Amino acid sequence: MDRNMRLVSALFLILLLAATEMGPKVAEARDCESQSHKFKGTCIRRSNCASVCQSEGFNGGHCRGVTRRCYCTAKCHE
Repeated sequence: MDRNMRLVSALFLILLLAATEMGPKVAEARDCESQSHKFKGTCIRRSNCASVCQSEGFNGGHCRGVTRRCYCTAKCHE
């Protein structure tokens, strides 16, 4: 009886692991960054950077780094 319970438990565990691996995959959208080509000067205000990035076709943008450059953001395509 003890051996049968171990076997049933092992099979249950294997089925549970297999079911979680075969479930639907949900893709998480990641943000990609690219330095703005149109932004001129030092990036101080995020809203200015975001506006320029939107004119370049991106979703938004932010100031980054020691040199304060404007980086545009968009959802990555896989």
